[in-house]
Amino acid sequence: MKIVPNRFFIILAVFFLSVTSVLADPGPPPPSTPPPPPGLPLDGGIFILALLSMCFGIYKLNKIRNIKKASN
Repeated sequence: MKIVPNRFFIILAVFFLSVTSVLADPGPPPPSTPPPPPGLPLDGGIFILALLSMCFGIYKLNKIRNIKKASN
């Protein structure tokens, strides 16, 4: 013998299944983004800059001395 469910039970099942998905709790909110990193440090290459400026100064002094020697 075949068991045929009543239409009333099918309608109730569909109704309760849809209600449970509507009343379900939403998931947790996404995590906030971290703050952006700070800007570049001010002292990040000062030693190299000082070394290059000293080399340029020595170059210019030698160039001036060579010009004075050539004019004498």
